[in-house]
Amino acid sequence: MPAFCRDCLTIQPPARRCSQCTSPRVKVHDELFSLTVAHMDCDAFYASVEKRDNPELAHKPVIIGGGKRGVVSTACYVARIRGVKSAMPMFQAMKLCPDAVVIKPRMEVYAQVSKQIRALMEELTPVIEPLSLDEAFMDLSGTQRLHGAPPAVMLGRLVKRMKDELGVTGSIGLSHNKFLAKVASDLDKPRGFSVIGEAETSAFLQDKPIRLIWGIGPAAQESLDKAGIRTFSDLLRWDRRDLGARFGSMGDRLWHLARGEDRRRVSAHTPMKSISNETTFFEDTADLLTLDGHLWRMAEKVADRAKAKSLAGRVVTLKLKRANHALLTRRQSLRDATQMADIVYRVARGLMDQVGNQGPYRLLGCGLSDLVPEEQADLSGDLLDPDAQRRARAERATDAIRARFGADAILKGRALR
Repeated sequence: MPAFCRDCLTIQPPARRCSQCTSPRVKVHDELFSLTVAHMDCDAFYASVEKRDNPELAHKPVIIGGGKRGVVSTACYVARIRGVKSAMPMFQAMKLCPDAVVIKPRMEVYAQVSKQIRALMEELTPVIEPLSLDEAFMDLSGTQRLHGAPPAVMLGRLVKRMKDELGVTGSIGLSHNKFLAKVASDLDKPRGFSVIGEAETSAFLQDKPIRLIWGIGPAAQESLDKAGIRTFSDLLRWDRRDLGARFGSMGDRLWHLARGEDRRRVSAHTPMKSISNETTFFEDTADLLTLDGHLWRMAEKVADRAKAKSLAGRVVTLKLKRANHALLTRRQSLRDATQMADIVYRVARGLMDQVGNQGPYRLLGCGLSDLVPEEQADLSGDLLDPDAQRRARAERATDAIRARFGADAILKGRALR
């Protein structure tokens, strides 16, 4: 049975401890050296970067997020043990973990670390499909001859280098398709390395909850619950045609996933579709000044992420959720693609004015879509707004100051509302 040590990377016979370094982190699996589809997911990425940059936080609960009306972006595992979860309202997180250190996200820093991780991945394989800053699929088919070691060992080397060179940890899922690789990466976090082989797929999935399927949101989960589908065993009892009739295109996908089948290839050319930011308010609000302040901060975050990824967008989207959960969405196409916070804000604010006073609102968001390379951004200027170029130069200067002295080095007045 194939085995290797995750600490010193020695390939060896199965054993409880490594024959070379005595580490107990020996990975053993029948198909360990034959599987080639992997999913790497960083462990509490934003929090890990903050702990790396400030060693005094090492053993403290850390929450990355906004003020008491914001939500949790991510939390370290110390905070997660207390019940803190991503997307949880900050007031609830602070009740569960009152001694937590709360840190505002530093997206430009996280984006830079993400690029460094991507560079390490590219040394293993050119077939990388990023899902976000901190996770990606990889296909290592045909790389063993190049590296002189099986894909599993090279993946072990990847996360070891991430820890040693970048100070962040990650978990690996290795399997025979994307669906199972992503499931596997979440089985043993943090610093996990989990394998789901072809031979064990059916037995592994049988009693697992259907929520393991990536992309099953609350609405879909509710529909499945109503149909009595809570586990993969429940799903296997359904005829393929009946699933299609009840759930449409999702039904056919569910039929295949219930059997551990996923024919999607790892694609290195899957483009990012949108960049967005949203917040759920602690208390519903219809106050225009409050909404305006949040909208500006969101526009800045969207623009920062676009700039970090060298992208721009041709469509600005505004999202509002009313107190009764009714969702209002407005979009506006731009003459030129943009990555400027000033333009994102002004267009989104115009869309909000069009919606009118239908509040109070519980959620506000904005975003950019129809993304293009930044070289295609902000080319012609706005002849109807002679001050647009001046504001663009001011924004670029602000970006330079914030890059050197920190995100809070310079703020617009409306951001303080």
